[in-house]
Amino acid sequence: MRYFFAVIICVITITNSFPQSPNKTYYHAFSGTTVLTFEGGTTIAMTNYSDIHPQYLGTGSLEYFFSTFTKSSFGLRAFGETGFIGGKDATKVPDIYRTSFSCAGAGFVYMLQAGQSVFPYFFAGGSYLWFDPRYGDNNSRLPNNKAGAYPRHEFNFNGELGTRFLITDNLSFNLNGGVQVSPNNYWDDLITGAKNDLFFHISAGFSYSFLSDQDSDGDGVPDSRDNCPDTPTGVQVDEYGCPLDSDGDGVPDYLDKCPNTPRGVKVDRNGCPIDSDGDGVPDYLDICPNTPHEVRVDEFGCPLDTDGDGVPDYLDNCPNTPHRVEVDKHGCPLDSDGDGVPDYLDKCPNTPYGTKVDSSGCPVIVKETILPPQPEETESGEIVLSAGTNFVLGKTDINSEAIPELNKVLVTMKKYPLSRWSIEGYTDNSGSNKMNLKISLGRAQSVANYFISNGVPKNRLKVYGKGSSNPVASNNTDAGKAKNRRVVIKRVN
Repeated sequence: MRYFFAVIICVITITNSFPQSPNKTYYHAFSGTTVLTFEGGTTIAMTNYSDIHPQYLGTGSLEYFFSTFTKSSFGLRAFGETGFIGGKDATKVPDIYRTSFSCAGAGFVYMLQAGQSVFPYFFAGGSYLWFDPRYGDNNSRLPNNKAGAYPRHEFNFNGELGTRFLITDNLSFNLNGGVQVSPNNYWDDLITGAKNDLFFHISAGFSYSFLSDQDSDGDGVPDSRDNCPDTPTGVQVDEYGCPLDSDGDGVPDYLDKCPNTPRGVKVDRNGCPIDSDGDGVPDYLDICPNTPHEVRVDEFGCPLDTDGDGVPDYLDNCPNTPHRVEVDKHGCPLDSDGDGVPDYLDKCPNTPYGTKVDSSGCPVIVKETILPPQPEETESGEIVLSAGTNFVLGKTDINSEAIPELNKVLVTMKKYPLSRWSIEGYTDNSGSNKMNLKISLGRAQSVANYFISNGVPKNRLKVYGKGSSNPVASNNTDAGKAKNRRVVIKRVN
């Protein structure tokens, strides 16, 4: 038995040395099939007779190979043989013998795909043998056989090496050589000797494959080589039974809503290129991949800029600016002197700030300009408006009494066009903090709105509602509370 195991290990090692890619699936022609084989050949016996006396045998077998997706395949074989073995030896009586035999057995087959149509294999198994030693010249039984000196049936060991050459998908031509080993020494009728009897055979024949695996999903690829055995009915598949994926994006054609995606482009579960910002332009074409949601974009995925001023429409406060006109960050034409006439239309571009101009940006000539008196600031540089005098009681509206004071500040604001101002509203501690903050902010904003409506840019003003914080007098008396209800205007630069 140790010889058989040694041969098995040797064959498996040699056949597995054929290179094969670990990432490739192979179709093995004998995978999942039943194979019927008929062969004939020559026998050469090794017994107590020293000279070779070739005879012949015929073999029939039935095999089943398990499904595989590699170059290797295992199968089971049941077989039957009949034939003759013989020997010659001038020193023995008789000098020629001829033994007929029949056997039936089974074992396993290891087969490798060594080429497109070449399949070397190894078989190992056992068989039960019936044999009948006779004279080689007159065909009568030899003496010990006739006397019943030994049983004429026994269990043998079988081994075979061969190659099948595929002619068609179902038919192959076979060449092989094998050995059959007896545990005894009776085949030549001589029951003495140091070695067990055995014989070699060299055979040729044909094998026919049938009863191949069924095609469970009806895609035309048998289950034995179908990598995707549950393909829906009617779906086109490749040679391995998997749905076609023409663009190689991992989504089969029958599910792919974008079947012509370029190679290497990331796709979603529908097979369409990913569009992270949802602007309708896929990421691989999108030059502006982080466009805000629902913003209209051009063919490159960038926000539309209808007037071509470099500020996209969704941020452009002046969307119809003439071509090549220089604009600010809001998309509006620059107005360097702040006279309300953009530079590209301004015929007097350096008009002093606050000067009244006509539609061409040039100063309007007036007979007389009467300016209100200059405002007086406190020592701290602050102008304080009393809430009780300058605002409607309990509201944020400005009383007419406050206008003269505000006009004084307005003159200074226009005289110094680069100045910045802080407007802070305060209350006493009556009422809730939430209400006090709301009223103080509203009053400060009313003051700011007055300045803005009279030509002071909004970005020069900072408005704060500070509620009952920072009291300038005690809130325990009515007089103190009156002082705490105020609006403070401060020049901050």
